[in-house]
Amino acid sequence: MARALMFQGTGSDVGKTVLVAGFCRLATRRGLKVRPFKPQNMSNNAAVAGDGHGGFGEIGRAQWLQAFACRTDPLVDMNPVLLKPQSETGSQIILHGKMFGQAKGRDYQKLKPRLLDAVMESYRRLGDDADLILVEGAGSPAEINLRAGDIANMGFATRAQVPVVLVGDIDRGGVIASLVGTHHILDPCDRAMIVGYLINKFRGNVALFDEGINAIGRFTGWPQFGVVPWLSAAARLPAEDSVILEKPAVEKAQGLIIAVPVLPRIANFDDIDPLKAEPDVEVIFVKPGNRLPENADLVILPGSKSTIADLGALRAQGWDRDLRAHRRRGGHIVGLCGGYQMLGRILADPDGLEGTVQSTEGLGLLDIRTVLKAEKSVRISTGRSCRFDAPVDGYEIHLGETTGPDCARPVALIGERPDGASSADGKVFGTYIHGLFSSDGFRTAFLESLGLSASRSNHMQRVDRALDEIADKLAEHVDFDGMLSIAEGFARRAVNGD
Repeated sequence: MARALMFQGTGSDVGKTVLVAGFCRLATRRGLKVRPFKPQNMSNNAAVAGDGHGGFGEIGRAQWLQAFACRTDPLVDMNPVLLKPQSETGSQIILHGKMFGQAKGRDYQKLKPRLLDAVMESYRRLGDDADLILVEGAGSPAEINLRAGDIANMGFATRAQVPVVLVGDIDRGGVIASLVGTHHILDPCDRAMIVGYLINKFRGNVALFDEGINAIGRFTGWPQFGVVPWLSAAARLPAEDSVILEKPAVEKAQGLIIAVPVLPRIANFDDIDPLKAEPDVEVIFVKPGNRLPENADLVILPGSKSTIADLGALRAQGWDRDLRAHRRRGGHIVGLCGGYQMLGRILADPDGLEGTVQSTEGLGLLDIRTVLKAEKSVRISTGRSCRFDAPVDGYEIHLGETTGPDCARPVALIGERPDGASSADGKVFGTYIHGLFSSDGFRTAFLESLGLSASRSNHMQRVDRALDEIADKLAEHVDFDGMLSIAEGFARRAVNGD
C-alpha cells in the first residue's frame, strides 16, 4: 500500500497547492514514485489529463502542475471531482474527467456520498502505481458547517485513514489563533487525524516566532514539522487561484502593455503567465469599474466558464466600447476560448447549456458565428502556427463550434484540422488553444510582430527550475523525513488491518 500524506489548511489560499507541488518534486528527486491527489477541487482553471483508457478528461490546473512536479503524466484520477462555478450558487460537476452534471450548493450536498465512492476509486487506482500519494485538501476542515458528507478534507481523510498535516499562513496574521481554533472546534475523530502542522509564508528571523510555536504546542499538543519561508519562486509557477487577480494594477506600466479584462467567470487565466514572465511586458488585469487602458498595445479576452453571461458583463462595464476604440487606434486583440467566441458576430446557445439566453450578438470583431453544443471538446492540441510557422503545443476544453469567413485564416493547424480565426489585417485573432503562449517559438514570433524583442526563454524550463528551488527550501526548513515516517506507520497499520 502506498504511503500517503494530506495537507489541509486553516483557510483558503494558505499555500497548500505550492507546498504539495514542492513536496512532490522533493520526494521525486529522492527516487520515489509520487502521485498528487485532490479529492475535490473548485476552479475554472482546468487542464487536460489522460483517463487511463486512451482518452482525455479535465482536472484542476493545480494537479496538472503537481503531476509535472512529479515528472509524470497527469491523470484524471489525480482530481476525481472538479467543480467549475457557473453562477453564484451553481457549478458544473466534472467526475473522473467527464461532465457529470450541474448542481446548486444544496443539491450538491446530497450528491456527496455518491461522489466519495468515486473519490476512493481514484485514490485506490493511484495507490496501485505509487510509493507515495500527496493529497491536497480544499478550503479548511474548520468549516464544520460543511462537515456532513465532506469529501474534500476530513471526510476523505477519515475514510482513507490518511494522516493530515495542517498548514497555517503566518503572512495573513492570526496564525496561532487559526491553528489553535481549528484544534478546538474539530470533532475528536477528525482532530485525531492531524499529526502535526506547518507554518507557511514566514518572513524574517524564525527565532522571533519561538514563543508562538511553544504556545501552539501548549494548546494543541501537535508537533511542528517546520516553518516555511516566503517562497519567492512560487511567483514563477502557473497561477491557479483567482486571488492573484485581486492585486492592484500597475499605475505606470512600461514596455509592451497587455490589458486583460477580469470577467466574472474568467477561466484558465494562467494562459497569460508566459507573457507576464517576459521582462519587457506589463500585463494589467483590469477589474470591473475601470476602463481598458488607452495605451494598451494588446487586449486579451481570456477564457470564460459562462461565455454569454460574461459577454453581458463585459458590455455592462463598457469594455465593448473600449475594445472598438482600441481597434480603431490600430491595437491588437486576441480572444482565447470563450474570449474567441465573444469576438464573433453571433453566439448561440439553442439548448440552454449556459442559461436562458438562446442567442446574443457578439462583439463583431471577427466574422464568425459560434453555436454551443452539449458535447465538450477536451483534447491535446499539437500543431503549427499558420502565421509564424512555429510549433504550437496546448490543449482545448470548450463547448461549441465556430464557423465563418474569418476561419479561412486559421491561427494554427492541428494536424490537418484548422483552429481559430483571424481578421484580414491579422490584428485580431481568436483560438480555442489554451497554453498557446507557453509555446516558446510562437510567443517569441508573436511578440516580435508587435515590435518587442522577446527573451526567447523556455517557459516550462522556468517552471521546472522554480519547482526545484521550492523543493530545496522545503528540504532545508521542513522535517520531511518525520512526515514520511508517520505516513509509513499509517500505511503499515492499514495493511495489518489495525
